[in-house]
Amino acid sequence: MNSQLSPESVAGGRRRSFVRPLFFVLALLIVAVAIFAWTVPARSATIPTMSISSVVTDTTVTVQTHNFPANQNFVVTMGPFGSRGVNGIVVGTTNSGVGGSLSATYTIPAQLKGSGQIAIRMQTTHAYPYYAYNWFWNNTTGGTGGIPGYTGIPTFSIVSVDPGKTVNIQTTNFPPNQAFTVRMGAMGSKGVNGVVVGTINSGVGGVLKATFAIPAQFQTAYQVAIRAETAHANPYFAYNWFYNNTGSTGGQPPPVTLPAPTYTGVPTMTICGVAQNQTVTVKYKNLPPQQAFQVTMGAFGTQGIGGYQVGPLNSGNGGELTATYTLPPQLIGVSRIAIRAQTAHAYPFFAYNWFWNTTATVC
Repeated sequence: MNSQLSPESVAGGRRRSFVRPLFFVLALLIVAVAIFAWTVPARSATIPTMSISSVVTDTTVTVQTHNFPANQNFVVTMGPFGSRGVNGIVVGTTNSGVGGSLSATYTIPAQLKGSGQIAIRMQTTHAYPYYAYNWFWNNTTGGTGGIPGYTGIPTFSIVSVDPGKTVNIQTTNFPPNQAFTVRMGAMGSKGVNGVVVGTINSGVGGVLKATFAIPAQFQTAYQVAIRAETAHANPYFAYNWFYNNTGSTGGQPPPVTLPAPTYTGVPTMTICGVAQNQTVTVKYKNLPPQQAFQVTMGAFGTQGIGGYQVGPLNSGNGGELTATYTLPPQLIGVSRIAIRAQTAHAYPFFAYNWFWNTTATVC
């Protein structure tokens, strides 16, 4: 017996044959999107920075980048000192290429010529961009103009300390024939507006040694800042600090005076690993010794300022340390998290970074 299908049954069969393939296509798309979202690699959480290499007054500035991400287009802007270059005048675009360190020179825009200090910024155009900023004195530091043959910046190191009495310093790369006023001040002040303790005439420049008396106000201070600066409107300057170590001689042999430990640079932290919604492991570098840090986490973009406390950190002998912290309940499920370590000083040591809240091992 031959069966027949009604027009309605045939139409229905056609609808089923069309819907099923469409359903499978949509399902495959959803699976593909889910796999892609799951396999997005963790973004490096290191921070790009830049330093000023040289300046030709009202003409150009040359910068050196550090730790730049690869294959990113950075828009370069300049603006008034204090603006960090935000919404500044566009002076160029630089592609970071293989990343890391690169040197680039930019023309100072007409609107900023004559300025004593200028801010410069490099930033990508992402919603959450990579960026770095700095500022520079708008006076020549290269071999043309200014002091012929002088490049770079002056610095000095601490050679030794006679506690409560004197400190010996050694300069490096001081410009020739310059009169520096030397000041001391509270730790963290960088010696700005400090107590005048003497002068240095740089003579032929370069390496010099000098000894300065510690003023009465700081003879019992644990740490003291020291600064050398010329009197120019756009001065040469260098600063450092030292431990004003003290010892008792009552009933004991005279103590041996050792060179005081010196700390230079800034502490940093790198994200080494994340267990999603559980922990983050960080590696500190260049920590100052014997300092108590409080570690906080907060929303992305806050730099961890005012965040949730997740633990203390004692820097011990300083240098490199690795530590793991538990994410606070308030940040569980948040995609990006800021983390900060900071001391309680009026002018604190601090380091900060951020990470994707996705399980990953970076270092």
